[in-house]
Amino acid sequence: MRPADQQLALSIVIPLYNEAENLDALADRVFGTIKRFELDAEILFVDDGSTDGSEKIFRRLCDIHPRLRVIRLRRNFGQTAAMAAGFDHARGAVIVVLDGDLQNDPDDIPLLLNRLDEGYDVVSGWRRDRMDHWSRVLPSRFANWLIGRATGVRLHDYGCSLKAYRAEVIQNIPLYGDLHRFIPALASMYGAKITELPVRHHERARGTSKYTLARTFRVIMDLIIVSFLKSYAQRPMHAFGWAGVIMLLVGFGIDAYLAFQKLAFGAQLANRPLLLLGAVLMLAGLQIASLGILAELQIRTYHESQNKPIYNVREILGGGERTLG
Repeated sequence: MRPADQQLALSIVIPLYNEAENLDALADRVFGTIKRFELDAEILFVDDGSTDGSEKIFRRLCDIHPRLRVIRLRRNFGQTAAMAAGFDHARGAVIVVLDGDLQNDPDDIPLLLNRLDEGYDVVSGWRRDRMDHWSRVLPSRFANWLIGRATGVRLHDYGCSLKAYRAEVIQNIPLYGDLHRFIPALASMYGAKITELPVRHHERARGTSKYTLARTFRVIMDLIIVSFLKSYAQRPMHAFGWAGVIMLLVGFGIDAYLAFQKLAFGAQLANRPLLLLGAVLMLAGLQIASLGILAELQIRTYHESQNKPIYNVREILGGGERTLG
């Protein structure tokens, strides 16, 4: 058996949450791909706190497949945290991620690897013929356009989980919140070379989708964060500073005008709402320029400088090891 610290060519990371109905077919398909294409690969199932009895299936699959490891998290931390756990435990020089609902096709993995060999650092799948209901497809297309415009990284399908990354790129990108869908944009901040490739997409045969409309609001909020980090992470004053300075100058101009009226013409200012507006604008400008920067720096320090993980592992199964968290 390969030593735990020896690097493989490929790690396939699959985040899972309540996909018990799909696990056997998923393992058969992924290991079938590995065998057909003779890939030097390991499989990492990341169980994001499933409550559907998946644990028994995981243990059985680990007994059958020596190349399978299962990272079981203590509770449902979310897809971003599950991906981060997979990246942290992966031993491959290349890491491929795909969904566990059988809608991604593992046979597309060699195609992604071939594009990486052309000199790319990230290859993103594009579900050109997407087999989902229009109520999911249309909002997704708008979101992809909006993300591309905001980040400058134009991709047709940010939401496709099937992506290939060079390990030295993805393992240096801090992930938290729901930032997994923005990984290509985050990678571009580190100078990664990014491309996309059309991949197959199948209808969901079993299980239920974890997609909810509430994700749309979270995507918009995360997009604001990613756009800020991409443009102003090293110079936050260029973002908050301009807004604060403009409000400060407008407020100062208003109060200077009123002061001139008072001194030159003896105008009464006690009943002038404009005086209060000017004072509020100046105070708000100072607060935006200071509190906004401090808040952003604090959240980045919390997640990065302290190296605090966004998940907690219960145990690791398979791969010749069993580790309790």
